[in-house]
Amino acid sequence: MKVFDSENIRNIVLVGHGDSGKTSLASALLYSAGAVSRLGRVEEGNTITDCDQDEIERKITISTALARLEWKGFKVNILDTPGYRTFILDTKASMVGAETVVVVVDAVSGVEVQTELVWSFAEELKLPRAIVLNKLDRDRASFQRSLEALQAAFGRSLVPVQLPIGEESNFKGIVDLIRNRAYLYETGTSGKFKEEAVPEELQSEAEKRREELIEMIAEQDDELMEKFFESGTLSDAELLSGLRKGIQSQGVFPLFCVSSTNNVGVKQLLDWIVELFPNPLERGSIPLVDAGSKEETPFQIGKDGPAAAFVLKTLADPFTGRINVIKVLSGSLKSESTLKNFSSEVEERLGTLQVMQGKAHEGVPVVHAGDICAVLKLKGTTTGDTLAEPSFQGSFKKVEFPEPAISYAIEPKSRGDEDKMSHAIGRMLEEDPSLRFRRESGTKEFLLSGSGQLHVEVAVGKLKKKFGVEVVLRTPKVPYRETITGKADVQGKHKKQTGGHGQFGDCKIRLEPRKRDEGFQFLNEIFGGAIPRNYIPAVEKGVVEAAEKGFLAGYPVVDFKVTLYDGSYHAVDSSDMAFKIAGSLAFRKAMELAKPVLLEPIMKVEIYAPEETAGDVMGDLNSRRGRILGMDVKGGTQVIGAKVPMAEMLHYAPTLTSLTGGRGSFHMEQSHYDVVPAQLVERVIEEARREKEEKSA
Repeated sequence: MKVFDSENIRNIVLVGHGDSGKTSLASALLYSAGAVSRLGRVEEGNTITDCDQDEIERKITISTALARLEWKGFKVNILDTPGYRTFILDTKASMVGAETVVVVVDAVSGVEVQTELVWSFAEELKLPRAIVLNKLDRDRASFQRSLEALQAAFGRSLVPVQLPIGEESNFKGIVDLIRNRAYLYETGTSGKFKEEAVPEELQSEAEKRREELIEMIAEQDDELMEKFFESGTLSDAELLSGLRKGIQSQGVFPLFCVSSTNNVGVKQLLDWIVELFPNPLERGSIPLVDAGSKEETPFQIGKDGPAAAFVLKTLADPFTGRINVIKVLSGSLKSESTLKNFSSEVEERLGTLQVMQGKAHEGVPVVHAGDICAVLKLKGTTTGDTLAEPSFQGSFKKVEFPEPAISYAIEPKSRGDEDKMSHAIGRMLEEDPSLRFRRESGTKEFLLSGSGQLHVEVAVGKLKKKFGVEVVLRTPKVPYRETITGKADVQGKHKKQTGGHGQFGDCKIRLEPRKRDEGFQFLNEIFGGAIPRNYIPAVEKGVVEAAEKGFLAGYPVVDFKVTLYDGSYHAVDSSDMAFKIAGSLAFRKAMELAKPVLLEPIMKVEIYAPEETAGDVMGDLNSRRGRILGMDVKGGTQVIGAKVPMAEMLHYAPTLTSLTGGRGSFHMEQSHYDVVPAQLVERVIEEARREKEEKSA
């Protein structure tokens, strides 16, 4: 397998809204470069980068895939990422592996919600961007409308370097404003074209757009600006070098025109990828966390120095085992070498380094700085870890994943599945760090959490297909809590005589409410030995255990203060157990007097819906006891912010799909707890009682 120097490597990440054609573009790039023998199609399930069974069946990208091609002596690594909100966190995590973010935009739909979101990710990571306007051959596709929407969203620094020849089904080629030439493609998908002069009907438009491009490039450099003022234009060499610098400095965002499914404009895009986009050594600094001080310092990718790599992604293969996709950021990495994992402090022996082509991989002896490869069967290495020679100092900053939006209760289908479930889920969490698995102490359920219903369903599908583990998903119980709104002053006395030693514990407590989320506080105000010091922890333990069991509906009691201020004991019959029971009795008695209430979790919800359905969505939220916080318009999408009780959001996904014709999506996270309305309390208590009876039956 050929080895490439750092200067001859280009790492691009394809991002954009779902269905903008990222996977089709990856296929067209691979086919045009001769990396594959046929043009893969999403509809036929034969693309290189959508290689997971779920992706083929659903016809969407679920997880970032890596592919590679060679073009004119350069290696181009392509990271094809998800575009749907549910899986968009994987896109952000994958961006750190690229030097250039290629934002794919549907020429029919223009700027969409995820277009703006992935752009903001690229801004946050300070990465150069280029725009590929795709699907120019489709009905209602419009170059002009899309360009106006893009410039309105991202500014005038976004400039076309190409113009389409023909519109919709007549789209047949491109005008290159840099070379000032036209490229007319044959019908079909062969990618064959003829180079010609710019068509007469487009010369005026091309001249105007070229002037705008030259002006924008001149603005990026004082020397070029001076030459532009002197002569009114720039030479082709100055135009090229200025554009390259402008892209690298993120002062210019070039726009290219393609039809990936018809393979039009793809070879010109390949030319500009290798000629204009920065190589790994030209990327700005990335954060390195110092091993000693834990402070962040800027680090520049370099060919010299000890070998060091960052783990971009972990794949869990039931046959191969763990596959770590890594990017070399310092020095050169050789097959069969030994590196230290600076995140887990373990030593890892690397086998043969592999280069990826979808799910296929091929061995390579060495990988230079800036290149991406895979390592098989490492023991304790996962996504975000740093692998380096011992002399390297520090670890590369990990991508932080926010808390998941939605949770489902999960239980094994059979005893055989129960034994394998935790191991399989552990492997799956390595592959997808945005998933969470935990036991909810309030409801005693195992919860699998993800960024959306589809995310969790796909994870469960993987458990069955990859690891042979079948589980049942259920709507989780709402983790209600209980608290008090009043005060109480009570005595708890436990006295039992049973021949020989009896049991005696007596305590007096004050129960008071605390502010929300202040938790439990226990104060000891015993003076004069009314209760011996060694029995006081037992009183507290009795209160805590009783609070865990709840009072109204069996949910934990929170945010209260107990003050133990008096009591009595018996020299013979008192014990830890007696005072623990006394504390429990006192708490139960106090709860009767302290005006207990039920609390429910309130979720902060962000809903994305087409403008024409926004009224229906808001009406539905109001019916769910939701409180609208505000609205915003992004592209043609309405973004609605609201706070809604969790109990009302458990089955929201199908409703939103119905209301928006499948075009809506939502994200939610827990905001706070609030009091359950009085008219609903009895229903919650009754459900809890019925469930308790079913368990004991």
